[in-house]
Amino acid sequence: MINKIRIANFKSHKDTELQLGNLTILSGQNGVGKSSIIQSLLLLRQTFQKNRLNEVLELNDPLCFIGKSDDAIYKFPNDEFGNQIGFVISDDKNEYSWLFEPIANKNSTYLNRINDISDSDGHEELSLFNNNFQYLSASRNTDYLSDDYSVEVQKQISIKEGKGELVAQFLNEFGKKERVIDLLKHPTESDDFLLSQVTAWEKEISKNVNVQPISLGDGYDIKYSFDTTNELGLIDNLSKKNVGFGLSYALPILTAILSSKKGGIVIIENPEAHIHPYGISKISELICLASQSGIQIIVETHSDHIINGILVQCKAFETTNGSKGIEKDSVKLYYFNRNENEHATEAIILPILSGGKIQRPPIGFFDQLDIDMDTLMGI
Repeated sequence: MINKIRIANFKSHKDTELQLGNLTILSGQNGVGKSSIIQSLLLLRQTFQKNRLNEVLELNDPLCFIGKSDDAIYKFPNDEFGNQIGFVISDDKNEYSWLFEPIANKNSTYLNRINDISDSDGHEELSLFNNNFQYLSASRNTDYLSDDYSVEVQKQISIKEGKGELVAQFLNEFGKKERVIDLLKHPTESDDFLLSQVTAWEKEISKNVNVQPISLGDGYDIKYSFDTTNELGLIDNLSKKNVGFGLSYALPILTAILSSKKGGIVIIENPEAHIHPYGISKISELICLASQSGIQIIVETHSDHIINGILVQCKAFETTNGSKGIEKDSVKLYYFNRNENEHATEAIILPILSGGKIQRPPIGFFDQLDIDMDTLMGI
């Protein structure tokens, strides 16, 4: 498990260090550096997958697209790193570091590696670089594609900007082969195969829905059906575009989490997108169960329902002697702000107290509801 990352001179990160937990939550206003935390990891992974990490840092394709070196480098470099971008990652055993700098007199789509290669010896063992990894961006879509090697061998749900474009093929391939770990099984579904469990959790998004991956010869798709309580029986063969975006946006999240194994890593941007608050609370519950079981999850969110859902699960862990929810010390909750003088990201960790309470939340941390209610009540 990754327990620390340090980012220097990358985009708005002058020098940011984060302690990571089983579950790490990134929150804050737009444009304060949350996504850049995730991008730093994606840059390392996509370069590693091209077998170039000992030489360069690839800024574009396929996981994320930064642009040119001028887009990547912080505008007011810190003295320690100059115009170099630095990444440091620690796990339970080792610390690995990478230093990169732009090519002289050229605004390029890659940066040169400059530090001793031995500084990152053994990094291949990091969960960031193996096949027990999934990334899902905020722009998940319903345009499903196929890639036999990425799905069958690398077991990826997405390879292009985290769009979840391979989820239909993934469920078709593994839905009735792979079993879900016990802690993640939905209480209403005894069948522990992946497709049955994905369907059971999707029913928390929309009642009585069923998920069916289908092969189309040269591709794959998802069809939905609904159980009814009258003589009609089953309403089936519904297109993904005709059942609401929430189901399609939740599907890759549920699939990524339920197919993961202990020691893996799942990165999710805005899991709340297009989902009703009740469904968000259930996704938060699943995220916490997976994290507590040893799957490391990093979430970027703008939703107080996600935050509250996780805090509820912290309290549940206490009140059930650990049979539900997540231990509060396994959660690292961050609120990001920006130093306007230096246009630099500031990361504030918010300790979670007993009972799922947050110690001294800063101004701007999901307080808009309180502000609006005060206005409506004339306070």
